[in-house]
Amino acid sequence: MKNYQISISAQWRPETLERILRVVRHRGFVAVDLQSRLENQQVKMELTVQSERALSLLTNQLTKLYGVTDVTVISDEN
Repeated sequence: MKNYQISISAQWRPETLERILRVVRHRGFVAVDLQSRLENQQVKMELTVQSERALSLLTNQLTKLYGVTDVTVISDEN
């Protein structure tokens, strides 16, 4: 399995984390590490996921989520 690390910024809402994790699961990825913090009504997350699938399948969907303002690939380990 490949490991990927991404950074996500989103507007804070109670359901934000749930939505992001649901997309991770539905796209065939496994969340192996998650760090999250709240700064000025913005959620900043660093997420490590594993999958055999291409990372673009996940990042393209995350950017479409309501309130997500930025998705950045930190590392793409093969």
